[in-house]
Order: sequence, then C-alpha cells, then structure tokens
Amino acid sequence: MCLWARVLSATMSGDQPPRSDERQAARELLMVNLLSAVYWFDDALQAGLEARGWPKVTRVQSLILANIAAGVNRGAQLARNLGVTRQAMSQTLADMEARGLVVTRQDPDDKRARLVGFSERSAPIRDDAVATLQVIEATLGSRIGTRQLDAFKDVAAADWGPSPVAIVAVAAGAPARERKPRGRPRKAPAAT
Repeated sequence: MCLWARVLSATMSGDQPPRSDERQAARELLMVNLLSAVYWFDDALQAGLEARGWPKVTRVQSLILANIAAGVNRGAQLARNLGVTRQAMSQTLADMEARGLVVTRQDPDDKRARLVGFSERSAPIRDDAVATLQVIEATLGSRIGTRQLDAFKDVAAADWGPSPVAIVAVAAGAPARERKPRGRPRKAPAAT
C-alpha cells in the first residue's frame, strides 16, 4: 500500500496513528499542507465571526460561502467541490437560505439547475468575514514574513490550468482515456 493510502487509511479508520516517517512524508505533500492551511484559516475565521456576535456556521457552510466567493454558483458544482450528494447540498443550501446567508434561483439557461448567490441580508457577515480574514492574513504575514505571504498568494492565485486528471492516470499506469464526444451522436451518412 502506498504511503499516502496508509496515512489516509490510518487517519480515517482511527487505527494506530501513522509512523513518524509517514507523517513527515505526508507533511511534504502540498495537498496536505494546503488542507491544513484551509482548516487553520477557517478555524480562525469562525472564531473571529463568533467574537463579532455571529451564529456559528458549519465547516461545510463556510466552504460553500468560500466557493460562492470564488465564483461557483451552481448547486451541483458546489456538491462536487465539497464531495457531498446533491441532496445533502440542497438541504444545506435550504438551511443557509433560511438563515439569510444565500439565495437560490432557477438557472434561466437550464430549468433543472439552481443558481446560488449571496443574499443581501448576508452583507454584514460578509463584511465582518473580510475584516477577519485581513486580520488573519496580517497575523500570518507577521509570522512567516510578508514577502513569503505575498509569494504564496501569487502562487495560489496563478492559473494552474485544468486539473491534470489524464496525466496522473497515465503516470499511474492507466491507459489514456478517449474523450467522450459531447452532444448528440452524428448520424451515419446514408448508404448509396
């Protein structure tokens, strides 16, 4: 079993914690560090909002709000990004809509889809979230240095291109998949 799979399976199953060499190797993986950074930011953001008198939101709700801020506005895409079912996302969005955090509306281009956006009522909490995130970033800059923070922001904001799904599959030994044609299949020409 590969190192990554051992670390994940031990963590997820509650079995014996990974050995120190496995933990060290996992720390060297960018994805693990990025995930830890997201939790670090979210924990501080949640504490900051709570200190400003806002009711607690779940981690999923916080990540939904971050996705909306990043421009994701379809419920199905939010569900994919967070790894939950569409039904679970619909329930969460309904709760968030009832709390005045988001609004949903029918997509004019696709009657089956719903678009999600910030509600007008959520402007004060969003303003407080931005102010809190600025304090968090200033704190991080004082800890790691503003040059490193600026460099990290530049790297994170850079266009990384599409996800290298096919490249990773081929590197792992899987055959390259043919792309599925989009749209309806073309009719074969009539035989003469």
